[in-house]
Amino acid sequence: MDWLLVILAALYGAMAGWLVPRARYRLSVEEGEEWRSSAECGHAIGGRAGGWLGGGRCGRCGGRYGPGAAGPVVVTAGGCAGLALATGWRPELAVWLPVAPVAVLLAEVDRSVRRLPDLLTLPLALAVTGLLGAAALIPGAGGSWPGALLGAAAFGGWYLLLFLIHPRGMGFGDVKLAVGLGGALGWYGWPVLIFGGFAGLLAGAAYGCWLLVVRRAGRGATLAFGPFMIGGAWAGVMLGGWSAHG
Repeated sequence: MDWLLVILAALYGAMAGWLVPRARYRLSVEEGEEWRSSAECGHAIGGRAGGWLGGGRCGRCGGRYGPGAAGPVVVTAGGCAGLALATGWRPELAVWLPVAPVAVLLAEVDRSVRRLPDLLTLPLALAVTGLLGAAALIPGAGGSWPGALLGAAAFGGWYLLLFLIHPRGMGFGDVKLAVGLGGALGWYGWPVLIFGGFAGLLAGAAYGCWLLVVRRAGRGATLAFGPFMIGGAWAGVMLGGWSAHG
């Protein structure tokens, strides 16, 4: 086990997670609204890449851009370390690590406004399938690119069916997110795809039941399902990475 790789992945995840709060704040708007360009303090959001890259505080007054950075930093760092531990030096780790902070950002935005912006879901699907195609050409890859393509189509199709059956309980953003997640899970085969998919569904259902039991939500309440989809897929990819060692 190469613990240096795990440590480096954790450090990378911490740095990437530190960038999440600013992007989360800018993207957490209702559908049809423009991305936020100023903080709650009234100051314009400046910085690199048109204000998208930077810390989670206003550079002029120090006010926060929404909730603090501790949560995204810990989750992204821990997740990247887990992916490195499971995958090792195989080529697909170069796909999982850049995708991880985007997944955390998507989960954070969905939690904030129950919306998964196309700005993230569509590039995520293209990046996962495209980069895995490149990883498949490198010796030592632990998965299959055709499997990733089939997984993207199958998982996206499954969520499209759920959306058509119950559109009030499933957003179309979830369908687009499923394409990218399905590509990652399908890379390691159908068992991993099924595991990751059902893990997300079960986690979301369990959380919904808990909200009903503690009376924090009614029967008609909607649930931000993206974080559970992402969590299930993350667990599936780590399981697939471990399985590929054999």
